[in-house]
Formats: sequence, structure tokens, C-alpha cells
Amino acid sequence: MKRLYRQAQIASEDNPKTVVGDVLVEGDRIIGVAAEISGVTDCEVIDCQGRVLLPAMFDLHVHAREPGQEDKENIATCSEAAIQGGVTGFVMMPNTSPAIDSAGIVRTVLESAQRTRIGPSIFTAGAITKGRKGEELAGIAGMKAAGAVLLTDDGFAVDNPQVLRRAMEYARDHDIPLASHCEVKELSGKGCMHEGRVSYALGLPGIPSISEEICISRDIRLAEYTGVHLHIQHVTTAEGMRTIQRAKDRGIHVTCEVSPHHLIFNHTHVGHYDTHFKMNPPLRTAEDNAALLQGLKDGCFDVIATDHAPHTPFEKNQDFASAPFGITGLETALLSLYDRFVSKGILDWGLIVKRYSAEPRRLMKLAPVPIVEGGVAEFIVFHPGGSTTFSRQFIRSKSINTPFLDQTLQGRVERVIYRGQELLA
Repeated sequence: MKRLYRQAQIASEDNPKTVVGDVLVEGDRIIGVAAEISGVTDCEVIDCQGRVLLPAMFDLHVHAREPGQEDKENIATCSEAAIQGGVTGFVMMPNTSPAIDSAGIVRTVLESAQRTRIGPSIFTAGAITKGRKGEELAGIAGMKAAGAVLLTDDGFAVDNPQVLRRAMEYARDHDIPLASHCEVKELSGKGCMHEGRVSYALGLPGIPSISEEICISRDIRLAEYTGVHLHIQHVTTAEGMRTIQRAKDRGIHVTCEVSPHHLIFNHTHVGHYDTHFKMNPPLRTAEDNAALLQGLKDGCFDVIATDHAPHTPFEKNQDFASAPFGITGLETALLSLYDRFVSKGILDWGLIVKRYSAEPRRLMKLAPVPIVEGGVAEFIVFHPGGSTTFSRQFIRSKSINTPFLDQTLQGRVERVIYRGQELLA
């Protein structure tokens, strides 16, 4: 049966403004997009007045925790969380137990992904080094052949520049991007939040901005030398962003991502040692927030990515210094971006579609999913006038370590269509 989404505000990466129209879907394809579609019989009509139709989101940076950490999350619950947030494709990080560092483990996690119910599209990264120890290269060729789409030791930087150089050369030769978590561990030490006036006031050891910035500069120089496609993960500082932009201006093949929480929150939100605001890299300053937001507008950031990092309540209920780094993000990203920026006219829907839907897919050599005639039916029905409360009952992730827990944000993801099938309705 056909479905007609009537009089929606259709969003596109090519237009900062939405365009009102009808969208007709049959099977897994969009068979009509027009200001008004009439004369269609045998179809379900869905009134979308006041709703926005968005190409579905794609997240480059997700911790699904499988294998070995299924008490925090597994691929099935991670998929449910993604759908709840309007995300129909994501890339899993390899800092699992054991690490995803061989062709066999790549095949195992992808087979597990295939056993989940329909949608979303799930991909995996492979580790750069065995066990993510930074010492010996993992089997890059084998992992690529088994289906890995990205290389990263996410959570750790590769400290040895010679090891990283060789990894970049292999990645270049096998045409697979290499993603860097940028941190100089000797500078970060035992830090647990941004080093600055708030960390001093709270008596907590800090992580200085230069820990991230120095590593960004080093990895870019290695990328320039080797010719690899380098992707810098979760950039948090204005100076780090400027370093990346200078590299882009010189023609170095470097891309980068920004996370919603590094746009919205800063180190003052740690408040009275609230571990829901503990992540690595840490929340920086309000000045960094403003600079990163401007960088997103200006195009320095290629993609928005959540760094979805679930942890159990037991782990997060420890003291701030002992609790693990990381927050969840799949369910809150789109809504928080709408609530804080789009609804206030600071960002537009075109930018959200470009940076959280189209460009992440392109970076992974996948086709975007624009809402056009003949295109795949993979989109979201979003209600700007609705609201969403992130209660334990609403959250589909196994974990609830989000700063938005029990908060209500403006907007609601009403429907998620994945290849013509409604996964959320």
C-alpha cells in the first residue's frame, strides 16, 4: 500500500528553509514529491501539517558496547535508541572487550547487527592497533575486507608516532579513513574535567586544552606526510578547530566532527560534581562553545556525531574522579539541537540535514537519502510543536547517563521511516 505524507515542511541540505509539499511512498521508494499530489487511490494519508520531514540522521561515532560490555548496551538496544532519536545508520566504535581488532571480530559484530530487527544500517570501525594498546598494528587489510569502514583506537590516542605513521600508510593504501581521538596522555594525566577555574574551585584534576590541541597538530602533520584521509573526532577547543581549518586550507585531507554536548554544555555545568557532565574530551568553556558553534555554521566541521557512550548507573554513581567518561546521545542529539539552536533561529534545518545526515554518509562512501522523487524512503517526521521528556520509560538505551535525564525538550520525533518501513509511528 502507498503512503501519502500530506503537506509537510520538507527539509533539504541545499536549502536553509523548508518547502511545503506532499511526499508519496510506495515500497522502499519515494515515488512522488510535489506541492500537492492528488488523485492517488489505495493509499494511507498521513496529515503532516506543522511537521518537518527530514532525511534520516546518520551517526559516525557510537559505542554499542558489544562484545563484552552488554551490561551497558548491546547492538539491539543501541539500534532502538538510534531509531528513537531519528538515526537510521551508525558506525560502532571498537573499544569493546575484546577490542574489534581483527577480521574475525569484525565479522562477528556485523553478523550480530544483522540479527537485530529491521533497521538501522549498522557499520563498524576496526581498531588501529591490537587491543588498542598503541603498540602493534591490527590486521587492517583483513578488517577492511571483513567490512570495517573506519580505523580508530577511539578512547586512546596512538602515542607512538611511528606506529601511527605506518597505520596511516596502510589506511591510505586500503582506502579507509583513519579517525583520531586526540590527547597527549602525559598532559591529561589523571584529569577528569577541563583544567580551569571550575576544576580549581572543585578541587578536581584538570585536562588542559593543549592536551587535545598538540595531538591534533601532530596527527595532521602525519596525515599530510602520508596522504591518508584523517578524521579528527569530537573536537572541543577553538584553537584545535582553527588548526584543522588551516590544514584544510592547505589542502590536507582532514575532516572533523563536533558533538552536540560540546556545543551546548561547558565546564560550569559540572556544578556539584554531576557525573552526567563527565566526558572525554571534557566540556570546555563558554567561549569554546561559541567558537565551535560558529565553526559548524562556517563549515569547518564536516559532521555532527554524538559519541554515544552508555554506562551503567552503578558506574556513573561513583565520585566524579572515579566515574567513567561518557554520556549517551543517540536519543537526545536531534532534539537537543532543535531545542537549543533551530527553534531559536541560531541554526537552520538545512545545516542539520547536511551535517548530521548527508555528510556523515558521504564520509563513509554511502549515498545520502534526500527526500526526492525516486529516492529511498528513509526520513523522519518531526513535530516542532511537540515535546519530549527523557524519562527512564522513554529511553530505549540500556543506560541513562544523559544530562537530559527527566528533562523536557521542545520537539518530538513522531515517525521514523527506514527504507519504506515505519520503525517508529
